[in-house]
Amino acid sequence: MHAGPHEAEQNDELKRVRASLAGRHRDMEAVLERRFHEICDPASDVHSATLEQRLLIGAYFTEEYSFEAVALFNPSMVPHPDQSGVPDGSVRFVLSLRAVGEGHVSSITFRTGLFGPGDEIQVEPPSEFAISPYIELTPGGAPDDPGVRLFCRDHEDLSAVVIFPVTYRQRHGLEDLRLTQFTEDDGTTTYLGTYTAVGGESIRQELLRTTDFITFELNALSGRYAATKGMALFPRRIDGNYAMLGRQDHENIWLLQSNQIYHWDSGSAIIKPRWPWEFVQLGNCGSPIEIDEGWLVITHGVGSVRNYCLGACLLDKDDPAKLLARTTEPLIVPTCMTRDGYVPNVAYSCGSLLHGRTLVLPYAVADSLTTFATLSIDWLLSVME
Repeated sequence: MHAGPHEAEQNDELKRVRASLAGRHRDMEAVLERRFHEICDPASDVHSATLEQRLLIGAYFTEEYSFEAVALFNPSMVPHPDQSGVPDGSVRFVLSLRAVGEGHVSSITFRTGLFGPGDEIQVEPPSEFAISPYIELTPGGAPDDPGVRLFCRDHEDLSAVVIFPVTYRQRHGLEDLRLTQFTEDDGTTTYLGTYTAVGGESIRQELLRTTDFITFELNALSGRYAATKGMALFPRRIDGNYAMLGRQDHENIWLLQSNQIYHWDSGSAIIKPRWPWEFVQLGNCGSPIEIDEGWLVITHGVGSVRNYCLGACLLDKDDPAKLLARTTEPLIVPTCMTRDGYVPNVAYSCGSLLHGRTLVLPYAVADSLTTFATLSIDWLLSVME
């Protein structure tokens, strides 16, 4: 491609684009050139364009999106893979969040921080930049429904990573990641998280997999119980099988088991609403947490006027279908100071962190913002019946 009589106009427009984006994005020119190669046929003579022309063409097929402009909520929390240099009595954590921007589209974002010593919680300031990941389709799934691998190289801060909808079945959003640090029978660990992929006319559960929070694999779950919301993986196998909690009938907490992590066909309801604050719906708030006494599960209950409250229950360690105890009153409720927001009357969480005998419980306020509570395990068990 050769410069035409409008070369001066092209240069002026590219100068304006550079000035507009330079202070807002890292590696801006690399992103624009990558976009050029994504939308231009490799066989076309357009690839003879100059660098300036490639950048300007890429800019015309690029748009900015404020992914946290509306709300930042429904957190989950796991230990950070790098615990080097952490003070005694403390733990570095990764916090995942549901970010909502223009068009009510949800994506997955992250924060890092430190819990301890004591009950102190420090969330590190977020990066000023976000990165655009390299995207690769993977063999998983059907030919028209592939899995996705995202490479988020060279990020200086995990808060710069944004997992935005990539596939057609995700196009309306990725919601409510429930992370867990999964330990295999051989002792190896992987970070796994279920989330809801919203495709417009349908929803389903998908699984995020990472070992380093740099490379992420996203693949759909299949089976009769995968087309729903709110599934949460146990952090290890039970009797050789993977296990999940879910709410497949949109009312009760279910226990699912499978020998294939991506296929879920077997399960049954194990806990039903009992108290007025959970009469409409009962569900999990993240993956079960293993303690000496059993599997601790933070729950959410939906009661009158669609109030979402947080409670807890304890399941048997060897047979998690067996309910040992549950809270009779909610632990956290929407108050007059926290009722209003993007969605009113909601307190909600997607996963907690256990540190010693203290539970760090991040939770969303009115689907708008995120805060934290800390709970003594001993106290929590004492208020269950």
